[in-house]
Amino acid sequence: MAEALVLEERHKIALRDIAVSETLGPDDVRIAVHTVGICGSDVHYYKHGAIGPFVVREPMILGHEAAGTVIEIGQNVRHLRIGDRVCMEPGIPDAGSRSSRLGLYNIDPAVRFWATPPVHGCLTPTVVHPAAFTYSLPDNVSFAEGAMIEPLAVGVHACVKARIKPGDICLVTGAGPIGIMTALSALASGASRVLITDISEAKLRIAGSYDRVLPVDLTHAGIRDAVDATCGADWGVDVTFEASGFESAYADALACTRPGGTLVLVGMPPHKVGFDIVAAQAKELSIETVFRYAHVYDRAIALVASGSIDLKPLISATYPFRDAVAAFERAAEGRPADVKIQIAL
Repeated sequence: MAEALVLEERHKIALRDIAVSETLGPDDVRIAVHTVGICGSDVHYYKHGAIGPFVVREPMILGHEAAGTVIEIGQNVRHLRIGDRVCMEPGIPDAGSRSSRLGLYNIDPAVRFWATPPVHGCLTPTVVHPAAFTYSLPDNVSFAEGAMIEPLAVGVHACVKARIKPGDICLVTGAGPIGIMTALSALASGASRVLITDISEAKLRIAGSYDRVLPVDLTHAGIRDAVDATCGADWGVDVTFEASGFESAYADALACTRPGGTLVLVGMPPHKVGFDIVAAQAKELSIETVFRYAHVYDRAIALVASGSIDLKPLISATYPFRDAVAAFERAAEGRPADVKIQIAL
């Protein structure tokens, strides 16, 4: 039995003991969890009880954005030691699957991802995790920043797929946590400027506090006018990242990307959306899609450690584990100025 933050059913979470299997295999490490971030998917399971085909049918431990300290290692583990500060990539693929053999382990149909039914998450004092998906944190990267590597990895993965070139001008539609981190990743990847759109003045104020991030409040300005002013009339940005998942954003994303540019689909709409294929064809846009991330955790950690990306302004509040229920209730409120709520164990 272990104390954990458990989603009992829709709208009901509890901090209680629950039976969990924590057998340490020869290629695993046991980690004392220090900090866990609350993700939008965690909140979605809390509010709705399901995401697409993933339905909460029995109590499930929440949380998948985590950092902690190694307290035990399996006999085959060589690159980690007891006492190492680490963060953990939460998806565990089948190493023998065709997807994994192609290097596409993030889209392995058999991947087991923390806090995705029926797999338990990491909001509990200790977890056992494969050493291959556990990464050492440099001394200048805090546990709080380590727990932010998971969402940052989405933005870094999107930028790798975008093949950003030095000096590119980018657009991010949606200034939520992933949108802001994608903008920061684009700058760290060589973009000269990044426009970011939203209807939340508070979110845009946070995004705009970063140098070379240009916020566009859609309640007061049109995105196409802002792109024209930045890139020249009737041209467009080099790369657009659609990170909102709102149906209305897709027409703007197509219209604001230059001929021969790249559109990266990061946000996940809750329903099928209309998409103007001819508009994309007429510009010969390259379209990339993103599902989580692969092979970028080390890149994301290096960007934070080097100072290329500063995540600290995005941490809105940290709650002690005993107040984990209150932390989730706040996250579910969706306060405009909140970017990332974390829980410290």
